[in-house]
Amino acid sequence: MRIALLQLNPIVGALDANASRIEAAVRAVQGRVDVCVTPEMALTGYPPRDLLLVPGFIAHAQEVASRLASVLASGPDVLLGMPIPSGVEPGRPLLNAAVHLRGGTVGQSFAKTLLPTYDVFDEDRYFEPGRTVGAVAIGNCRAAVSICEDVWNDPDVWTTRRYGGDPVAALRDLATPVMLNMSASPYAQGKLAQREQLLAHLARKYGVWAFYANQVGANDDLIFDGRSLAFAPDGTCVARAAAFAEDTLIVDTGAPYGGVDPWDEAVEAEVFAALVLGVRDYARKCGFTRALLGLSGGIDSALTAVIAVEALGRDNVTGVLMPSPFSSAGSLTDAEQLAAAIGIGTHTLPIAPVMNAFDDVLAGPFAARPADVTEENLQARIRGTLLMALSNKTGDLLLTTGNKSELATGYCTLYGDMNGALAVIADVYKTLVYRLAHWVNRGGVVIPASTIDKAPSAELRPNQTDQDSLPPYDLLDAMLVRHVEQCADGPTLVAEGFDPTMVHQVVHLVRISEFKRKQAAPVLKVTPRAFGTGWRMPIARGTWDQA
Repeated sequence: MRIALLQLNPIVGALDANASRIEAAVRAVQGRVDVCVTPEMALTGYPPRDLLLVPGFIAHAQEVASRLASVLASGPDVLLGMPIPSGVEPGRPLLNAAVHLRGGTVGQSFAKTLLPTYDVFDEDRYFEPGRTVGAVAIGNCRAAVSICEDVWNDPDVWTTRRYGGDPVAALRDLATPVMLNMSASPYAQGKLAQREQLLAHLARKYGVWAFYANQVGANDDLIFDGRSLAFAPDGTCVARAAAFAEDTLIVDTGAPYGGVDPWDEAVEAEVFAALVLGVRDYARKCGFTRALLGLSGGIDSALTAVIAVEALGRDNVTGVLMPSPFSSAGSLTDAEQLAAAIGIGTHTLPIAPVMNAFDDVLAGPFAARPADVTEENLQARIRGTLLMALSNKTGDLLLTTGNKSELATGYCTLYGDMNGALAVIADVYKTLVYRLAHWVNRGGVVIPASTIDKAPSAELRPNQTDQDSLPPYDLLDAMLVRHVEQCADGPTLVAEGFDPTMVHQVVHLVRISEFKRKQAAPVLKVTPRAFGTGWRMPIARGTWDQA
C-alpha cells in the first residue's frame, strides 16, 4: 500500500479554505499513492471548540466534505478528519470521525473512541465516543483506522491509564497489516520521544505498519509540531515529516526500508521554532501583518523581539523604548543595540512626564501615605497604556514579553506589562529564557552580552533586582516545575528538600496570582502544562497546600 500522510496547517473554522488545502495536497500526490490520510479534524481545524455547537457550521462541513469528495473523484482514496452527526439520542450530537472519500462519494466513517478531557482537551463536551477501531479497504489491502487518543492507552506502555479499554487491541481481531492514526497532538517539550516510543511499541506488538498523520501549525495558544511518522512492523521508524512546517510523507509498505536518524534537535532550537510558528500563525490567522512590543533592555523583551522578527520579518516589528528615571543607561543602550542587531524600527517614549502627571493628580488621595508598590505598578501601567495606544493607532499586534516564572508568581502588572494580545514566552521559564538567549547568539552576538549577564530587574525603583522579591531563578523554576506541571503541593516540596520558607513564599505567590492569569493574553504552550486552556485553578481558594 502506498500511503501519503498529509501534514496540514488548517485554520479553525475556515471550512472552504481548509478543503482547498486538502485538495491541493491530494492532487500533488495523485498517481503516486493509494490513499491520503489527513490529520484529525483537518476539515474544521483542531480544536474547533464551541464552533461545534453551531448547527450551521456542522451542516456546512457536511456540504464541503461532499464537494471535496466530488472534486477528488478521480484521485486516490482519502481519509478525511471531520465532525459528523452521531445520530445518538440521548447522547452528544457529534462524532470525532474519519470519513472515507472514494469515487466521488463520502463513504464509510470511523469514530474516535477515547475522548480526552484533560489538560487542553475537552472532547466529551461535544462528542459521543465510538465503539471500536474499524478497518477500511484500500485496493486489495485493509487498514485499521484510529484517531489520536485511541493509540495512547496501551497497558504495556502506561502504568496508570485514563480509560478502561484499549481500542487498538482490536487490531488483533482485524488482522490488518496497516494501522492509520489521524492526530492533532499539540507540541510540548519531549512529546516527540513519547510518540515515537509508543508507535514503535504498537508496530512491534501487533506486527503492523503504524502510520501517524499529525496536524501542524498554531491555533490560538496551541502549537502543533507535525513530525508525522511511519513505523515498520519491526518497530523501525522509516520516515518522519518536517517539524513545524507543512509536509507530505509518502511511504510504500511494499518497498525496502531503512531507519531514519533519531531526532537530535536541541531543546532550545525546538522551543524557538515552536514559538516562531506560534507568533506567525496567530498573526496570520487573526489578520495581522505587523507587531510591536516594549523593549526594556532586559532579556525577556530581547528574546521576544528576536522571535517576532523570525516570525514576521524585521520590517514588520517595532520596538518601543519607554525609559523612566529609574532606567539605567545600560538598559537603554542594550535595547538600542538589540534593535540595531535585528534591524527593527523603534520609538523612544520617556515616561517621566506621565509619571509626574500621575503624581500630581494623586497627590491628595496619596497624602501622608508612603511610596510603595503602587507607584511601581503605575509605571508599568503607563507603559502598558502607551503600548495599547500605539497598537490601536497602527493596528499592530501587541506582544507581551513576560516569562512563565513571572506569570506563575504574579511578578507582573495587570493592565501594565501584561497588556497585549499574545503572551509569547509566558510558558518559558526564566532559566530557559537564558538558555534560549545563548542559543540565539550561537553564531554571533544578537542579544547583547550585557543583557544576558546583568542581574534581571524590573527597574521600577533604585537598584532593584528580581531577587529582591523572588528566590533565585534556578531554585524558583525547579519548584515551579514540580508545583505547576506535576501538581506537587507545599508539604511535598518541603519533603523533597526545598527550603520551607521559599516553598511557603512560592506556593503562596502562585495561589494569590490566579486572578492575574485569568486576565492574561493567550499563552503559547510549549511545556506539558501551561497557564492557558489546560490550567483551571479557582481564584478564590483556601491555603491547605501551604508548607
